[in-house]
This record gives sequence, C-alpha cells and structure tokens, in this order.
Amino acid sequence: MPLWLFAFLASLALVSALGVILQRNPIHSLLALIMTLLVIGILFIGEGAITVGFLQIIVYAGAIMVLFLFVIWLLNLQAENLEPGRMALKFFAGVGSAALAAILFVLLVHSAATVKPIAVTAEYGSIDTLADTLFSDYLIAFEATSILLLVAVVGSIALARRIPGSGLKVASANQAGRESGDSKLVSGATR
Repeated sequence: MPLWLFAFLASLALVSALGVILQRNPIHSLLALIMTLLVIGILFIGEGAITVGFLQIIVYAGAIMVLFLFVIWLLNLQAENLEPGRMALKFFAGVGSAALAAILFVLLVHSAATVKPIAVTAEYGSIDTLADTLFSDYLIAFEATSILLLVAVVGSIALARRIPGSGLKVASANQAGRESGDSKLVSGATR
C-alpha cells in the first residue's frame, strides 16, 4: 500500500473516530463508528491481512453495528442535551485525554526504533489457520464474548425501556399486576 494512501485512510479513520465522540445524535455517532470500522478494515486489507480485513468489515461494520442501530431505534434515543454546569468534568476529561495522547506518542516514538519485521509462513492469517486457532484454543473466550454481547444488548433494552414522550419508565409486569390492573409509571428507577 502506498504511503500516501495509508496516510489518507489513517487520517480518515481518525476524523471519523472523532465524529463518534463529538456527535450529539446517537445515529450520527453510530454512522461515524461504522465509517471508522470500514476504514480500519480497508487498512487491514491494504496491509495484506485480507481475512482480518473482511472479518472486520462483515462482522463489526456489518452485523454488530446494524444491531446497535436497531437498539438505538428500538429505544428511541434522541440527541443528548448537555447541561452547562459540567465545565470541571470537561476540563479534567480534556487534561486526561491530552495526557493519554502524550503517553501514546512517547511510546510510539520509542518503540519505532526497536520494531523489527519478523518472517511468517504463507499459511499465517489464512482462513484455515484462523478457524483452527479460534475454535480450538479460544473457543471458550469466543463463546463467552458472544454471550456477553447478547446479555448486554438484552440488559440495555430492559433497563432503558421508556414510554415515548415522557421521562418515565414502565414498571415490570409482575409488580404492576400486583399493585393495580394497569401499568404503573414510576419516575426514575423502577422499584
């Protein structure tokens, strides 16, 4: 991959990653994240890791981001209105981000001189090798991650279920049925 193309794609990934955290609308933030994952997949393909690049695009940008998009639509999330009294939080977040960026820069500058290329076999990174490694050595971690993602999505839907147009959450069906015949509205957290 030519250096100018790599630099262009890397800068595009950085700009779209900034779009993820700077957007107030969750849909726009998710679309910026999809763009970031697509560009990272293209970078993988350009560097010769074709399998990893296509997996990045298909699994992350294709499947998981569409799932996130459906969750956002299901929960009917709106743009977040930031309160003006959070200046101290924004200041410390900026200082922490600058410190992390400085540490990352120092680590990259010092490690650039010590990195040496290694020789790999022709089968390294192939589908067969990846599948053998993933489904033998990392099978438990792979399945635990998929269950964790499923539980996180179901839990976020259960916790953030709201009535459209109001800031009220719906109490659980068991509790509402015990207390009255119709659903009970509770402000804040459910009992």
